[in-house]
Amino acid sequence: MRGFQLTAFKFAAIVAFGGFIFGLDAALISGTVRFITAEFTLSDLQVGTVVSAPGFGVIFALLVTGRICDAWGRKTALLIIAALYLLSAIGSVLAPNFEMLVAARFLGGLAFTSLSLASMYIGEIAPANMRGKLVSMNQITTVVGLSAAYFANYLILQASNADAAWVTTLGIDQYTWRWMLGVEVVPALIWLLMLLIIPESPRWLVLKGRLSEARAVMGKLMPAGHIEPQIQEIQESAAAAPSGSFRQQVAEIFKPRLRTAFWVGLVIAVAQPITGINAIMFYAPTVFEQVGIGTDAAFLQAVVVGVVSVMFTILALLLIDRLGRRPLVLFGLAWGGASLFLCSWAFNQASYELTADSLQALAAANIDVSALQALVGTVFETDVSFKQAMYQALGEATARANEAALIQQAIQIDATLVLAGIMCFIASFNLSIGPVMWVLFSEIFPTHVRGVAIPFFALIVSTVSYFVQQFFPWQLNNMGAAEIFLFYAACITVSLALLFRLLPETKNKSIEEIEATMVRA
Repeated sequence: MRGFQLTAFKFAAIVAFGGFIFGLDAALISGTVRFITAEFTLSDLQVGTVVSAPGFGVIFALLVTGRICDAWGRKTALLIIAALYLLSAIGSVLAPNFEMLVAARFLGGLAFTSLSLASMYIGEIAPANMRGKLVSMNQITTVVGLSAAYFANYLILQASNADAAWVTTLGIDQYTWRWMLGVEVVPALIWLLMLLIIPESPRWLVLKGRLSEARAVMGKLMPAGHIEPQIQEIQESAAAAPSGSFRQQVAEIFKPRLRTAFWVGLVIAVAQPITGINAIMFYAPTVFEQVGIGTDAAFLQAVVVGVVSVMFTILALLLIDRLGRRPLVLFGLAWGGASLFLCSWAFNQASYELTADSLQALAAANIDVSALQALVGTVFETDVSFKQAMYQALGEATARANEAALIQQAIQIDATLVLAGIMCFIASFNLSIGPVMWVLFSEIFPTHVRGVAIPFFALIVSTVSYFVQQFFPWQLNNMGAAEIFLFYAACITVSLALLFRLLPETKNKSIEEIEATMVRA
């Protein structure tokens, strides 16, 4: 790797570390669901509110992010985001009640724009032949953060069950979920400090007329002979584009000349979250408990999800500039859809029945099984009917607190089939639409509207993601696992058909070359 490429890699790596913080923030909450539900006596919709609060916060942040990064610069916006992550992490750890926990996580959601801003910044400093790889680093650090969160949750859960003096001294057994959320504090502080050393985006500097500063930054990223032609290319692109206020820039996105870019951006922005990825990633232990493997195994399985995510994101990084964006997206969606159809079929074949041996196992776990005696031998065809029977017999609070154990003792299912289907879905997502979406967002929009367009379409991603996260607990207890997986599989199928028709190939093209093909005269 040459000196200029190494410098671009260094700056990209620092900015992409925000993806690691995002991954931690997104996945640490998954391990706390059972604990906060019991401590604050939460309903399904309240659980969804806690988990989805960042997804709600980012909707508001994205309304102003474009204006901030265009007016104050990409670097300043990233520094603000890092500070918000830090404040949110501290507030979540100290939250005394449900309302304050939601407020702290909402604050963190204001920082979730880090993914779109990082893609924008990296796309603007990266050489054309490295852009796919460098922008994809954002996804790699995100899945590494997710994996680290699942692993940290698993270790903290095991520690909380250990009979050791240091566990009691540190309060890990009493404040388990607070320790889980506290994992984010130190990395968030480190990222804030690292961002101080990156330069401003040279493209933004050119657009603001700060040419001497732009030349200084470009001097670190490309040979001297390339600087003036690059500046001229950016200026010509900006001069040919309509200028105007923030509102006019937003309106520009909807004009016929950008119609191709608009439809590609819209479809992929909806397609990525509607796959249901956030339902699985944000509620990973809860999802795996539905298979009947128990709480400890569910937390361990979540760690496997993180490992698979990292492996296939790295594979995407290696392939994205070789095979291209389009083949990865289409293959990944087809594979993911088939995987979720498989999960739906397996849950549709499942049944639930308590036996005398089941009651003995539940009693050994300190569950009062006297109210369950009348249900022994009753076969329930769906998870929904089984859970409703448990709520009526034990009371909703008790049944919810012991749901994993109840399902484990009653379910008859091909667990291997479901686990394989979920893992294949995770692999397909991280090989394709997960990293490729952000690469495309950094490429398909003209420079003069990119600061508005990327946050705008990220807003669509976040809105759909919010609804997926908010209503998943309710859907799980009212629709059932089979119907949820079937719904996500159907959504993937529709997305695949649309992107097969619309999605262009952009590999090895400069941003200006892509603009020439995507924008009508």
